[in-house]
Amino acid sequence: MTVSTPRERTGWYFYDWANSAFSTTVITVFLGPFLTSVTEQAAGCALGAEECHGRVYPLGIGIAAGSYFPYLVSLSVLLTVFVLPVMGAVADRAPRKKPLLAGAAFVGAGATVAMAFVTGERYLLGGALFIVANVAFGASVVVYNSFLPRLAGPDERDKVSSRGWALGYLGGGVLLLLNLVVVTVLSVDGDDARTLDLARWCIVSAGVWWAAFTLIPLRWLREHPTAVTGPRGNVLTDGFRQLGHTLRSLKAYPLTLFFLVAYLVYNDGIQTVIALASQFGTEELNLEQSTLIITILIVQFLAFGGALLLGALAARIGARRTVLIALALWLVVILVAFWLPKGEPVPFMLLGVGIGLVMGGSQALSRSLFSQLIPEGREGEYYGFYEISDKGTSWLGPLAFGLVFQLTNSYRIGIVSLVVFFVAGGILLAMVPMRRAIVAAGNTPPRLL
Repeated sequence: MTVSTPRERTGWYFYDWANSAFSTTVITVFLGPFLTSVTEQAAGCALGAEECHGRVYPLGIGIAAGSYFPYLVSLSVLLTVFVLPVMGAVADRAPRKKPLLAGAAFVGAGATVAMAFVTGERYLLGGALFIVANVAFGASVVVYNSFLPRLAGPDERDKVSSRGWALGYLGGGVLLLLNLVVVTVLSVDGDDARTLDLARWCIVSAGVWWAAFTLIPLRWLREHPTAVTGPRGNVLTDGFRQLGHTLRSLKAYPLTLFFLVAYLVYNDGIQTVIALASQFGTEELNLEQSTLIITILIVQFLAFGGALLLGALAARIGARRTVLIALALWLVVILVAFWLPKGEPVPFMLLGVGIGLVMGGSQALSRSLFSQLIPEGREGEYYGFYEISDKGTSWLGPLAFGLVFQLTNSYRIGIVSLVVFFVAGGILLAMVPMRRAIVAAGNTPPRLL
């Protein structure tokens, strides 16, 4: 029987609050432009130049300065695909999970804080630190998610997961708002060097925030006995062996895999909308950067309420029905985006309201649904595969968007092409016999699904 205290659950929520600063302040807003500017300086371009055709040569390979950061993202995703399942397997074998959470979180936060040393033309240092931070971030989330089945029973996980997501969006939004206020107050028009320095310290602040608030879950979470039986050897080598065993035995849980495929499809659509919304706003709608920043803040803060709202709805009608409703609302968001007028910031901000309301809930409830489909004692491994579906495979949507744009030269048609991901993902999710899948995994189904 799962027994946890309110203090322990609150500690778990706070890791979402802690790590979301990295997602919002670093990944979403500051790091891409910052590291690209550093790389352009290394390529011989003047700071603030409108165009830069210079090249840099990491490991002797010549690449355009503007391509450096996207390539880093791709490399970190590739490494994530290999690291996360192993981290999950190790977490399942380890007698204590909190040291693993601490190690991954502090390595990621430390690499983020070390961005303070990425000055001048140190683009290689910045790239290496980003890869370490991003992989460590994913690894820490795998360990963090693996606590969920130990904190809440089948009927409570939707609520607990939703509260974690909600607090995460709130924390990420608070730090981003503080950083944007600092940049607005301290930046000087035409002083690109000062703007770059401010961006660097905003990135560093996210690392400090991440590390500081990680102390709360490390203090308040309790260790729970693992379900691993048999003799234990070295945790790392046992983790690799267990991962191999899991890969071979996945066919024993085909319905769990079926859910993962459904999640991969519709989550790819969600991640693509999030990733391309700014590009759509600037290139198609001709909106100012200030409009995009305000919309990002709207999404962050409304995702807090959206996660709680959909979590409450799931308590009444079940998590799967609620996710299906959220996917239908995502379809509405996409169709509305197609008709948005050019140069009008208010309709775009209202679209951000819609995204915020459905984004947090659809992600939180997907996490809790998946927790029902994991065999006991294998939470880390399975959440490793789940995180790969979340972060390591979200390329189909951008690829479809890019191909459609190349054929039509229209961002509007490109964004509408994402409808297929929500329709197909929703159909696949509706086809999963959840109650039978939960029983097949050896778990007790919740009252409502």
